[in-house]
Amino acid sequence: MSNSNRTKWGEIDGRPVYQWTMRNRNGLCSKIINYGCILTELHVPDRSGEPRDIVLGFDNLKSYLSYHPYFGSIIGRVANRTSDARFQLDGLTCILSANIDGNHIHGGFKGFDKRVWTAVEEKANLLTLTYHSPNGEEGYPGALTTRLTYTFTDQNELRIDYLAEAETTTVVNLTHHGYWNLGGHDGNSVLEHELEIAAGFYTPADKQHTATGEILPVKGTALDFRTPKLIGDDIERIEFPGNTDPLGYDLNYVLDRSNDGLQFVARVRNPQSGYTMEFATTKPGMVLYTGNYLDGTCIGKNDMSYTKQTGFCLEAQHFPDVLNKSHLSGWPSVQLRPGESYRHTDLFRFSTT
Repeated sequence: MSNSNRTKWGEIDGRPVYQWTMRNRNGLCSKIINYGCILTELHVPDRSGEPRDIVLGFDNLKSYLSYHPYFGSIIGRVANRTSDARFQLDGLTCILSANIDGNHIHGGFKGFDKRVWTAVEEKANLLTLTYHSPNGEEGYPGALTTRLTYTFTDQNELRIDYLAEAETTTVVNLTHHGYWNLGGHDGNSVLEHELEIAAGFYTPADKQHTATGEILPVKGTALDFRTPKLIGDDIERIEFPGNTDPLGYDLNYVLDRSNDGLQFVARVRNPQSGYTMEFATTKPGMVLYTGNYLDGTCIGKNDMSYTKQTGFCLEAQHFPDVLNKSHLSGWPSVQLRPGESYRHTDLFRFSTT
């Protein structure tokens, strides 16, 4: 394997952590580390040709090893909350690690985002990493091998291909948890970004942020982004159980899909910088999160203090608490059996006007 585009970032338990750099012909540059498959940087030229890094994160491994809100990570084995940290699989009760208020979230105390992955293919514009999760890790039944490929194209696209295979029946629901700011990672609030989402429905949650099992229309609510609007336009009208301030957007959208293929489902534009990001996925849902709990304690690249709503996330996935809701109509299962493959793709396309 060629390693001309990688540099060593450090070690974890004797295993090397590298950062890979991928560039395209248009001056874009992305950087990825094999700890958590984290996207640490993505530089896009602005109107004057000067590149800006539009990904929140850190410039050293030590900071990623401390607490942070999943900056740029791959989340697994199952993204989002699982209520009561348990679920039924083939008649058996599976007990997961309870790492948030008695529930399980984003794979547990040491999910895929906190594991050192192994590089199996390195090219100038492609990186493939694998991780083998043993039976019982964080409470999940069955061993799972995951293969993740980042591809950076001359069409200014960052593509993430997910592949997972199981030795015995298990569950899997992976996502990418990137925090974006199209004014630059050191930019201002994302509330001035214009957003469009192809989704007429969403899955509401209760006061504990657990999905209720309902699927409700966005029409007539502050959650409706079917027509482009600024993220901050209706933020004062958000009505979530338990919200008093209101905090901001943190919900799962049921995407309008015509087939199971790769479809563009969201478009974000920063009128000030001129950057546009289009997002496509094969997954049925997408969480919009507007960095509501960033409080300035995370000191990122160039000593930037990340404060409330200075980043947004588009987390494509199956629906929250799907392990306990897949028996409901409209909630696709995430069970994976031997001989089957979990295959999904996310794609981010960037442009400047």
